[in-house]
Amino acid sequence: MTHPRPPFPPQQQPIPGYTAAMHPAPDHGEATYRGSGKLNGKKAVITGGDSGIGRAVAIAFAREGADVLIAYLSEDDDAYETRKWVEEAGRKAVLMAGDIQDPKQCRDIIDKAVAELGGIDILVNNAAHQASFQDIGDISDEEWELTFKVNIHAMFYLAKAAVPHMKPGSAIINTASINSDTPNPTLLAYATTKGAIQNFTAGLAQLLAEKGIRANAVAPGPIWTPLIPSTMASEAVENFGKQVPMKRPGQPAELATAYVMLADPLSSYVSGTTIAVTGGKPLL
Repeated sequence: MTHPRPPFPPQQQPIPGYTAAMHPAPDHGEATYRGSGKLNGKKAVITGGDSGIGRAVAIAFAREGADVLIAYLSEDDDAYETRKWVEEAGRKAVLMAGDIQDPKQCRDIIDKAVAELGGIDILVNNAAHQASFQDIGDISDEEWELTFKVNIHAMFYLAKAAVPHMKPGSAIINTASINSDTPNPTLLAYATTKGAIQNFTAGLAQLLAEKGIRANAVAPGPIWTPLIPSTMASEAVENFGKQVPMKRPGQPAELATAYVMLADPLSSYVSGTTIAVTGGKPLL
């Protein structure tokens, strides 16, 4: 299969970015992902599930037999599109908009999943905020705090709320980043939180082992999602993905199988690990 390669057309969007405005359009596996019942009857929560990696995971989970709650900030059109694909797979899709900076919103997400899906077996902590800065002096206190609240604090609130509802065999999957190991200096706040996510995941896996709940992370490299044209400079967008050995960004669909594997109950001895999906660039 041929995937788009840079250079890409000039394109800038306001944060948080929208799928419909991207050129080329991202591939979420709409036409390619084929399920095989790996997650039959499971109930999943996916934050940032409206677009990008979250949409690809929602589609894959649904085609593997899972019902899904899609938590997102405010991108209603993207969320409706993801819901359509989940429902076309014959599974239930519940949407919940709101800002996961707020601990109450995190708890409400879990409560809604339990009430409307009938439980929770899989938590995918995927939502993230990033912004680029050339100088540390340009990063405001508010920007630093926002990045930590969305990217790492929310993971704690969501996991803490979900664990009491999770049975042995359940799974928590956190989206880290290649920036966890090789931080981009212009993404200082984002990269710092991604390092924290990897450490959080490793500690959480040990803490939850006796409960029979697994915790793992996926570390994407450059992936073509709305986050890119809405948070990066024009030149960076034009050449996005060129720096990895495959010379292109990954498509969201290319990560979905990693999340499915980590959610699959047959991966029962896999916990505390990070799977790198980086186009050939190794983590340090």
